[in-house]
Amino acid sequence: MTTSSAGQTAKQYVQSVYDTVIRRNPHESEFHQAVKEILDSLIPVFEKHSKYMNHGILERIVEPERAITFRVPWVDDSGKVQVNRGYRVQFNSAIGPYKGGLRFHPSVNASIIKFLGFEQIFKNSLTGQPIGGGKGGSDFDPKGKSDNEIMRFTQSFMTELYKYIGPDIDVPAGDIGVGAREIGYMFGQYKRIRGHEAGVLTGKGLGYGGSLTRTEATGYGCVYFVNEMLKFKGLSFEDSTVIVSGSGNVSIYAIEKAQQLGAKVVACSDSNGYVYDPDGINLKTVKRLKEVERNRISEYVKEHPHAVYSEGCEDIWSIKCDIALPCATQNEINEEAAKTLVANGVKAIGEGANMPSTLEAIEVFLNNHVLFGPAKAANAGGVAVSALEMSQNSMRLSWSFEEVDAKLHQIMKNIYESSVMAAEEYGHPGNLVVGANIAGFLRVANAMLSQGIV
Repeated sequence: MTTSSAGQTAKQYVQSVYDTVIRRNPHESEFHQAVKEILDSLIPVFEKHSKYMNHGILERIVEPERAITFRVPWVDDSGKVQVNRGYRVQFNSAIGPYKGGLRFHPSVNASIIKFLGFEQIFKNSLTGQPIGGGKGGSDFDPKGKSDNEIMRFTQSFMTELYKYIGPDIDVPAGDIGVGAREIGYMFGQYKRIRGHEAGVLTGKGLGYGGSLTRTEATGYGCVYFVNEMLKFKGLSFEDSTVIVSGSGNVSIYAIEKAQQLGAKVVACSDSNGYVYDPDGINLKTVKRLKEVERNRISEYVKEHPHAVYSEGCEDIWSIKCDIALPCATQNEINEEAAKTLVANGVKAIGEGANMPSTLEAIEVFLNNHVLFGPAKAANAGGVAVSALEMSQNSMRLSWSFEEVDAKLHQIMKNIYESSVMAAEEYGHPGNLVVGANIAGFLRVANAMLSQGIV
């Protein structure tokens, strides 16, 4: 049995680090959940290699290198001053500059940003690209705001954030509530202050340094990853029934790619409720409602009266399906929903959102031998293409859609294969949660060892 220099077993070591996280970060349940899920997976690594314990890799990796909180004052259309809170957590730069999205949503707080940033370390590592982990955002809610209000808010947000970012330091992107419009306003404000640096943000418009396939990347990447899982078991998307939660960017392009591969996607949702279309979701309608009109998914049934709209999102998982792609938000599948999916014969889960399944739900899926693609692996396509956008910016090049899509497809295949190999090597064959966590961790941990105590 391998022990640390303090005489602890691997399991005791992991527990002691987790206990410290709880003590230092009270009331941050999302962050606790993300840390526990990863740490528990790493016990086989520490049992095999005591050097990671003896060099305090875990103690360092669970503590952000830098956490910034700031005030964001802005003026609404009525002339009233509003104040929101901004965040940027720069978690780990062992393998490259911090990289991770910005989330604008009223639920944003320190716990959510830290859980997202922590996950981002391992997700970015899995892509094989030289990018570290970070995340940021604000409790600002873009819904119901005018373009001018959003512009004033994002300009104020960037007026503080610009001090901490740069193409070789920290490169933010979009996340929930932050799309092309918000990125454009922030890029413009950064340019006013610092001058033109194309690589400071990703998810930019194609006319000023953006990358083709970036819009589609997270959704496409999730489907590519799930397709690798399915192929291993002799299955495919062809003629499968699929549920995709959400109807934002990730969901729309997961639906698109699943349909291209021959699946029938029968349901999608937004924060108000979900729509079930037994004939298959009409993606053209969803794209117009969400990307052009910025409307609610409930409007779908006005054009497709055979479809059914239901208030509330939870029951979307009661619809019978072969493949479920949770692409909305964290903890949207709980233990009860997982049991319902299993009872209805689900064969595969691909997490398109960040941590959309609770720990109890994941246990249900694994215990019932459901193919399970964890978020840090399955939804890494977005950040992978963000890194490709950074490469294009550095080289002053623009690759074609087909070139970027081919690179994305290969990256997702590589992530799947490295996760499978790590799971096999460390005694958990077929468990992609353990495999992805270990594969992502080892690259970061080895870089940290090489760089000394920093």
